[in-house]
Amino acid sequence: MLSKNQIKFVNSLKQKKYREEHQLFIAEGAKIVPELLNSRIVVKQVFATSEFLRAHQIGKDTERFEIKEAELERISTLMTANEALALCEIPVYTLDPEAMKNELTLVLDDIKDPGNLGTIIRIADWFGISNVICSNDSVDVFNPKVVQATMGSIARINVHYTDLVEFFKTNAPVHVMGALLEGENIYTKQLPDSGFIVIGNESKGISEAVQQSITDKISIPSFSHEQAVGGEAESLNAAIATAIICSEFRRR
Repeated sequence: MLSKNQIKFVNSLKQKKYREEHQLFIAEGAKIVPELLNSRIVVKQVFATSEFLRAHQIGKDTERFEIKEAELERISTLMTANEALALCEIPVYTLDPEAMKNELTLVLDDIKDPGNLGTIIRIADWFGISNVICSNDSVDVFNPKVVQATMGSIARINVHYTDLVEFFKTNAPVHVMGALLEGENIYTKQLPDSGFIVIGNESKGISEAVQQSITDKISIPSFSHEQAVGGEAESLNAAIATAIICSEFRRR
């Protein structure tokens, strides 16, 4: 049975300030928790049903607590509790621009929606992109909603936070490609094998300050049938746009 202190502590980690204080984050679900248990992420504690604990191997360094579904609901971040909840150490990654010179890197400028960030991390994982750099005002990657949306990819992608203007000023990469409406058609433009792909805020796009560092403006052309449907689609969701852009870079 969970104690009141355990319930209070787990629930406190739903807030960023307590995640930072304790350097722990919450992961939840029958798919994500086993993935993290078998990854480089350090899982400190698992709270799970007896069925989950019987079905999965949990290392001796991870504390396990068998609890009922009703108890799981008291600490769950989901609408419907899902078999297991884990407390994991927040990993620390070194932001090394030199190591990124010969690969693709995603750069996110003020992404606010947890679902978008989580999905973009999944996209990075799918397309073999190891590093995602976020502006300091982007949503916290260890927000439970972001972790859930990654579906386990958070264990394989290095996510960094930094001042993007200062980062580009200090490192001056050769190729900084920004997704902008006035950019060149991504399907006809010659694309480099490596570089930084900048995705902007869901409603405002890439900030003026970050745009100063962009060397190549790219865009996804619209094929919307304006006449037939009475209007043209205004824009693409940030995660969908990221997937299309990454796909085109990898296709080349």
